[in-house]
Amino acid sequence: MTAQRPNTTTDAGIPVSSDEYSLTVGPSGPNLLQDAYLIEKLAHFARERVPDRVYHVKGGGAFGYFEVTADVSQWTKSAFLNGVGKRTPMLVRLSSVAGEEGYPDTDRDVRGFAMKFYTEEGNYDLVGNNTPVFFVRDPMKFPDFIHSQERMPDSGLRNNNMQWDFWTLSPESAHQVTILMSDRGTPRSWRHMNGYSSDTYMWENAAGEKFWVKYHFKTEQGIQNFTDAEAKAMRGEDLDHYRRDLWDAIARNDYPSWRLEMQIMPYEDAVNYRFNPFDITKVWPHKDYPTIPIGRMVLDRNPDNFFAQIVQAAFDVANMVPGIGPSPDRMVLGRMFAYADSARYRNGPNYMQLPVNRPRVDVHNYNKDGPMRYRHNGSQPVYAPNSYGGPKADPQRYRDPSWFVAAAEIMRAAYQPHRDDDDFIQPGTLYRQVMTPTDRDHLVGNIIGHLSQEVERPIQERAVNDYWAKVDPDLGTRLARELGLVTPAMAGAQHARGT
Repeated sequence: MTAQRPNTTTDAGIPVSSDEYSLTVGPSGPNLLQDAYLIEKLAHFARERVPDRVYHVKGGGAFGYFEVTADVSQWTKSAFLNGVGKRTPMLVRLSSVAGEEGYPDTDRDVRGFAMKFYTEEGNYDLVGNNTPVFFVRDPMKFPDFIHSQERMPDSGLRNNNMQWDFWTLSPESAHQVTILMSDRGTPRSWRHMNGYSSDTYMWENAAGEKFWVKYHFKTEQGIQNFTDAEAKAMRGEDLDHYRRDLWDAIARNDYPSWRLEMQIMPYEDAVNYRFNPFDITKVWPHKDYPTIPIGRMVLDRNPDNFFAQIVQAAFDVANMVPGIGPSPDRMVLGRMFAYADSARYRNGPNYMQLPVNRPRVDVHNYNKDGPMRYRHNGSQPVYAPNSYGGPKADPQRYRDPSWFVAAAEIMRAAYQPHRDDDDFIQPGTLYRQVMTPTDRDHLVGNIIGHLSQEVERPIQERAVNDYWAKVDPDLGTRLARELGLVTPAMAGAQHARGT
């Protein structure tokens, strides 16, 4: 026997008499403005989209938990990280950086990896990618990088020429672009890729000792990538391949998991390390700072409503709980403003009151009013200081995380270089020592395919001679031959042969 279905209501809970027919003057007459439910449906329909994210537009996500598997009290006092076996509920959103809503999931791109931990000390948000580095190291260039991945102002079309123009004029991008142009730019699924904080953060223990750290979430499903041809074939088969794969895996109880491993650098090491450890375009070599397993993340619950729980999810880099803080990494410091500002633009100043963003602890502050506000603290005072029992900060118990900055003149400048601060060393090492011959062949093919699509000849020449040849001379030569270019090394060889 079919259970009785609930009656349709308006948003105010008032019963509605029909799901199909509007009020009219007789069966053939006009609609009536007094049909409040029709007006509500049409007005709400016209407003049911919020602005897209500026980047990381297309994505998916799921809920799960983080479990501590090792004692980390020597490095951090964060409550959710202390206690082997302790579990913290969390949300993860996975995404593409440049792809718009409706774009093929498998297009070549960096993948976003954003996490929200609902801890007993408030929300801790950690954003990263499936790569351990990034394209730029200063937030001043971040909007320009994103613009270079978007559409041309005149034609409204995507254009590889402006991407390569930006990249080749920004040599710090070489490490990230090398990864992007490899098969790691086309993961087989979100489940089969790692996640990285990329940025450097600070941990502080109960004794006040500080450490610089990087987060590595290692997939327990194993890394698997598509070749360029396989990724393009999947475009025609399923535009939502990643989103569907994650949903289906969780639905069949095949819960994806990642092992959290930390790189931990003693506070004092940063000053004289051979390159700037806060430069997000570089990795810390594992032989210097090996990864230490400390926990495990499992996704075991699909969202109940994609819009409410994934689209409206907001991740704020400034949300750091006691025991965790920022570092001098300029991209962290820029993101601490940009992410929350984006959320306020998309969902309003009270976006943290949405259920998916709401912390699991009581909130006490003096923010008030604004659109869509529904949580409040009753009749408490709305200003501080006050004499009437409003919340009061405790500087002895909670201190802002900090580090020492030597007295210096305020200026606009690049990072002070360390001994090995070179933008091409690490991508060259990746090409020569990490990639297999097959990986290198695929990299060359992927770069050629991308550079051959509407990229002007002068920018192709710059990409080969001033960018890839500096990553590795052999790589530059191989690309030049495929594109019919002559590198300086090739020209020198021809001159020596008298040709």
